[in-house]
Amino acid sequence: MELDIWEFILKIGIAAISGAFMGLERQYKGKPAGLKTYSLVALGAATFITISLMFQESDSTDMTRIVGQIVVGVGFLGAGVILHEKNETAVTGLATSAAIWCSAAAGCLAGFGLYLHLIALTLFVIFINLIFGFLNGKLRENSNDDNY
Repeated sequence: MELDIWEFILKIGIAAISGAFMGLERQYKGKPAGLKTYSLVALGAATFITISLMFQESDSTDMTRIVGQIVVGVGFLGAGVILHEKNETAVTGLATSAAIWCSAAAGCLAGFGLYLHLIALTLFVIFINLIFGFLNGKLRENSNDDNY
């Protein structure tokens, strides 16, 4: 199967835009990964999916393998974001790492051409990061007030 260049540009473009929307919130909050990271992860995942689709008619092609490899590969990238400070009990970067993982899923959806699913995922990630981040901050404020 030959891939039309305009279809490829559409898929990776939409993936990059989705990643940028996810990364915008993280960038605004000053997190270790932001616009570029999320856009590139989504773009890369979409590219790998699109490449694998070119070989889907081959008897030796298992379409689930590339998705599995993206999940594992991005897991290592996300692990680099998780920091554990020496002499500190807090682990930071978990939400950022999870959101990077979601941006890879967004790229996979774009690569498969599942655009409505991609929009839903993007909105859910942004909603969770904004609303739950706000609630998390309020809960921390309340728990700190109780300590004094």
